[in-house]
Amino acid sequence: MQYFLKVVISAILIVLISEIAKRSGFWGAVLASIPLTSIIAFVFLYEETKDLSKVVELSSFIFWLVIPSLALFLVLNLCIRKGISFYPSLGISMFSTIVLYFAMSFGLKKFGIL
Repeated sequence: MQYFLKVVISAILIVLISEIAKRSGFWGAVLASIPLTSIIAFVFLYEETKDLSKVVELSSFIFWLVIPSLALFLVLNLCIRKGISFYPSLGISMFSTIVLYFAMSFGLKKFGIL
């Protein structure tokens, strides 16, 4: 039942954000930028484990991985502005983000954070 609830909540959020973004890009972005997925993940993780150390660990990793994920938005914007069509731009931005995730992971390991 919890798995089903997680899927339903996630689907509702995605549909809600895309519908709001059709009417107002700004308000769609506001809703998308709120870390609702993380908050929901914290609640489910805590409710399922009652382990605060797991919540802290997840929160810390999310913090560090948000940094390279910001590249997706920047690269997507730049590619489209340079005249690259949507799907290639999305692919390039996703690839850039993946590369930065690996770089961040390497850096976190090097400094003993991961």
